[in-house]
Amino acid sequence: MSLISVGTVAFDAIETPMGKTDKIVGGACTYIGLAASFFTKNSGIVAVVGDDFPESVLKGLSERGINLDGLQIKEGEKSFFWSGKYHTNMNVRDTLDTQLNVLESFDPIIPESYKNAEYVMLGNLTPSVQSTVLDRLASKPKLVVLDTMNFWMDIALDDLKKVLNSVDVLTINDEEARQLSGEYSLVNAAKVIAEMGPRYLIIKKGEHGALLFGDGKIFSAPALPLAEVFDPTGAGDTFAGGFIGYLAESGDLSFENMKRAIIAGSALASFTVEKFGTERLMNLTREEIDNRIQQFVELSQFDMNLVFG
Repeated sequence: MSLISVGTVAFDAIETPMGKTDKIVGGACTYIGLAASFFTKNSGIVAVVGDDFPESVLKGLSERGINLDGLQIKEGEKSFFWSGKYHTNMNVRDTLDTQLNVLESFDPIIPESYKNAEYVMLGNLTPSVQSTVLDRLASKPKLVVLDTMNFWMDIALDDLKKVLNSVDVLTINDEEARQLSGEYSLVNAAKVIAEMGPRYLIIKKGEHGALLFGDGKIFSAPALPLAEVFDPTGAGDTFAGGFIGYLAESGDLSFENMKRAIIAGSALASFTVEKFGTERLMNLTREEIDNRIQQFVELSQFDMNLVFG
């Protein structure tokens, strides 16, 4: 297996200024897996669901080339469920309900076919679970990307710092970067976080794009201005899946290629927010992705005469 993604396959119920849903398919691993599948067909997921999870959805994931050997289905138990409400400022949301269910006792089982994965995406989970996944691999991956959040910084900082020492890329938002580093300046925050282990840091800034730090360089990726945002829930996970999927397919881990991977991830994330849940990703075509990436290129590309006077 070239790429494995670890995280949640779950149910969400979402309310935004654009509308409201009942229980729909969500979860970090779902978004990551779907996004990565547009670039590589040699990927698998490590997650857990209850027997209430629709078989039709699992079939849909499998048809996208996502291997499900690492997905545990717990008989007689319920899948993880999260409900949230977004305000007019889509960067602010309230959690209305969280039901851990099968996730409460999740022990990641790594199939033999996954144990030599070259690329590993550790979705937002308990840091101890993320560490367990790395410990259970048979060989060191070419690239490990980790996503986390301020909740784990609050309650499991030591465990988080331990796993950070074993990853190559950390992806977090600007608020989380400041909390983890204790620095307000994102440039200084990146320097502090680099000392914790990750060679590269991606700071997601929502509607303001993303920053990539590494190899003594900085890259600022734009965000595509959208007239309407229906649901930002899976945008960050879609971004991460597109990022690592692009790298896994190209095999090029240079800073220059990571810049391209960030644009690929950003393009996919810009589709996700156009509909609730995974609907847009499930109906997305490669032609649409290529056209959207070209929009990103045109958004930030310009010529300038540096000779004045």
